[in-house]
Amino acid sequence: MGVQGATPPGLTSLKPHQALLLLILATALTRVGFGWALGLGVDESYMVASGRGLQLGYFDHPPASWWLAWGAARLFGSDAAVVVRLPFIALFALSTWLMFRLTEVLYSARAGFWAAVGINLAPVLGVTTGGWVLPDGPLVCALLAAVFCFVRALTGGARWWLGAGLFAGLALFSKYSAVLTLGGAFLFLLTSREHRFWLGRWQPWAAVLVAFIVFSPVLSWNAAHAWASFAFQGGRAEAARLHPLAPLATLGGEALFLLPWIWLALMAVFVRAVAAGPRDWRGWLLACLAAPPIVLFVVISLWSSQRVLYHWATPGYLMLFPLLGQAVAVRLNGRARAVIVGTAALIVAALLFVGSELRFAWVPAPLGPALLALDPQLDSLDWTALREDLAARGLLTPGTVIATPRWQDAGKIDYGLGGGVPVIVLSPDAREYGFARPASRFVGRDVVILAPGKTAAQVEPQFAARFTRIEKLPPLTLRRAGGPPLEIGVFLGTALRGT
Repeated sequence: MGVQGATPPGLTSLKPHQALLLLILATALTRVGFGWALGLGVDESYMVASGRGLQLGYFDHPPASWWLAWGAARLFGSDAAVVVRLPFIALFALSTWLMFRLTEVLYSARAGFWAAVGINLAPVLGVTTGGWVLPDGPLVCALLAAVFCFVRALTGGARWWLGAGLFAGLALFSKYSAVLTLGGAFLFLLTSREHRFWLGRWQPWAAVLVAFIVFSPVLSWNAAHAWASFAFQGGRAEAARLHPLAPLATLGGEALFLLPWIWLALMAVFVRAVAAGPRDWRGWLLACLAAPPIVLFVVISLWSSQRVLYHWATPGYLMLFPLLGQAVAVRLNGRARAVIVGTAALIVAALLFVGSELRFAWVPAPLGPALLALDPQLDSLDWTALREDLAARGLLTPGTVIATPRWQDAGKIDYGLGGGVPVIVLSPDAREYGFARPASRFVGRDVVILAPGKTAAQVEPQFAARFTRIEKLPPLTLRRAGGPPLEIGVFLGTALRGT
């Protein structure tokens, strides 16, 4: 029997569970295709390349995403972009199912299907979180699993509390900001008269203990490295001066990442849930989970010495999609259908255009680069051509060390060279390279310096004190079919000195 008003046009004969399966298959295949067409971005290259050595912790984030990329590369014997993205694509397929199940338990299968559709239509979730090598993929999946177990635990059953603790620990094992959403669960227990009694029972505290045990390797790594990762992330909230308009810019950026009409709909159901308060415990739970990330990063942007990135609040918005799914299921009409279908068409068209252009460069130059607004450093291109160019010059002989001024370039270069040559960063901000491959380990060695977009007048004064002599070599040119080239300055530094 069909579910009228619950499934998209053309699928009215399907039940929500059947439509969900089609949604998961279609979106997963789309992400595989896009992952094949698009080279690794700067952050992805950096994570894959600097994470070739397995550790209990890393400078930027907890280990989950690093381990996933490492495991995929070794399982398939390749670190090609689509290969290292496969675990993240699979996790988002699971996240789609978890969003459906969470919303189904709270409201209905109809609402669950539309909530699942929603997270696939929001670009910050369906595109980046859903298929790129970033900490957000495992974070979103673990948070949804933790909240699902938490909801089931509220009706009793110690195993659900332990499950909530396990997945809460995995969320923290993915990204530190998970603590904000988990703190929202505590806020809910504290403010919901109907559920406050749980704070006096052992089950929630056992869940906290389980989460702590799962997260403990990260604490161990930080303790052994002067709490470097915690200090780095905590430093993003340091005060510089007031930025009165920054909260508006932050909200505007978040709206763009989600799509403005999806953001407005999420904020509408959020405000409605807050206004209803604890008397509607389901809406209040979701509002409590959503509020800490959404509110905190807006507030921090008022004074932060660093730019607040728009995707940081995504876990907060994630928790509002069950509310949005319920609203769509109850009020689905022709206009809402048109918005959903139009948004899906827009996303698919954008992915097809960007993916095919980056893979085949079919748009005539210079129109293609102009339309795509490509970064001049060709962030979407894997710099694998460097290996052949450097080898042809005799610069990849045994014992070669490659250095670069920025960690962003180190990731692209290191990934492009396939890990066969040590790459170091000659900068105080070396990120994970400062731990995995510190420059001090290569003191006294001759070093090939690769400086994308840098001239001799910039490089030689910057690093003159680090070497006995710096010799300028002919530059390399990194090209992309139909796109702008990137010139990479090449220098030979003699006898690297310590800092």
